[in-house]
Amino acid sequence: MSSLVHLHFWHFSSTVISVTSFYLSMNLDGSAQDPEEREGSSVCVGREDDIKKSERMTAVVHDREVVIFYHRGEYHAMDIRCYHSGGPLHLGDIEDFDGRPCIVCPWHKYKITLATGESLYQSINPKDPSAKPKWCSKGIKQRIHTVTVDNGNIYVTLSNEPFKCDSDFYATGDFKVIKSSS
Repeated sequence: MSSLVHLHFWHFSSTVISVTSFYLSMNLDGSAQDPEEREGSSVCVGREDDIKKSERMTAVVHDREVVIFYHRGEYHAMDIRCYHSGGPLHLGDIEDFDGRPCIVCPWHKYKITLATGESLYQSINPKDPSAKPKWCSKGIKQRIHTVTVDNGNIYVTLSNEPFKCDSDFYATGDFKVIKSSS
């Protein structure tokens, strides 16, 4: 049994390089891997040199579309579709808000922290005329996944956190944005 991983590396000039790689879902002894165990396993999604150049890439990991960012020397992965309305986060800009790097959804400008998946917004006390807006969190809305680097390869492990994230709704089914090349 084999699974397909479809990758896209994004440049701001909107050049897209597609790379397709296969990985086997077999154990070293040739026996098939348990599907539950496989879902919690890391998947190689590309090379470190490639994502450092493009600063972002997309991949399908165990049938879930994710975007991987390389920002200020750190890797971050999250569901590719915005929790709010399914906007394509891989096309958004990264900006700092309250000292936290966030991806800004290109559709409705929702701000999502790269590190935690929290949605940020500005609030103000309407009863205080001299009040200044302050940044607040709506809580974790976007599912974050683990990125590891080993021997120049980038691996993504899907989150196994038991709570339901708002972005889970757009992570499967008709909302997929990465189309198979076949």
